[in-house]
Amino acid sequence: MKRKNNVISVLLMVFFIAVAVITLLPLALLAVSSLRPGSDLMRYGLNFSIDWANANLHEYQMLFSGQNNYFVWYRNSLVITVVQVTLALLLSACVGYGFAMYEFKFKNAIFVCVLLVMMVPTEVILLPLYRLISGMGLTNSMWGVILPYMVVPMLIFFFRQYLSGISKEFVEAARVDGCSEYGIFARIIMPLMKPSFAAMGIYQGMSSWNNFLWPMIVINDIDKITLPVGLQSLLSPYGNNYDILIAGSCFAIIPILVLFVCFQRYFIEGMTAGGVKG
Repeated sequence: MKRKNNVISVLLMVFFIAVAVITLLPLALLAVSSLRPGSDLMRYGLNFSIDWANANLHEYQMLFSGQNNYFVWYRNSLVITVVQVTLALLLSACVGYGFAMYEFKFKNAIFVCVLLVMMVPTEVILLPLYRLISGMGLTNSMWGVILPYMVVPMLIFFFRQYLSGISKEFVEAARVDGCSEYGIFARIIMPLMKPSFAAMGIYQGMSSWNNFLWPMIVINDIDKITLPVGLQSLLSPYGNNYDILIAGSCFAIIPILVLFVCFQRYFIEGMTAGGVKG
């Protein structure tokens, strides 16, 4: 039995190493290609064959030289992502807390509506959503990008499931001690939700940082667009700056890596707890 368990452990290790290698191959290909001249990229495409004698950091130097709006787009994406993730986590947690801890009329029906909204693809509601944002005068602004994602159905569902596994005795004891409802949420519930905040922070951060379609529709000013839209603008019928595009894509991965490294110890705990009702 012990030998069998050791064999299974070795096979699992080999499997996960293979999955990790397959996952990292595109990133390695991107990093190697960013060192190649643009002419080589156009001639041979993306591959691992590289002439190290011609390898250089010219594309990165162009990014940092200020010859384009790359870091303006980078700043825009950072601001939108930070504000959007903060508001989405806070507001969605409040809604999830209400569904998990309170009893009110039509509670289940409203929650079913939340689930239905979660199942609707964003592309289906783009036109009415744009008309709404346009009517509010928020087109071509960061708030036009942020507002539709301030409350996220996926996050509401996750937080509701997570909080359903927390005993209501915490809330009842706080009420007996005279704590207000806002105080209960801020002082008791939010500290208990750290793993779920970390897990959903990574999820929503990646979603916001990589969001392409909605910012492209809402924002027209070249100095206000986000990084994915800006990188796409490098490709046009009049010229394809693949060398700058690949170098910029490499540098764009950094915020997501930092976000995951900072919260990865809570990630598995939060994802597991959110899927199980205690």
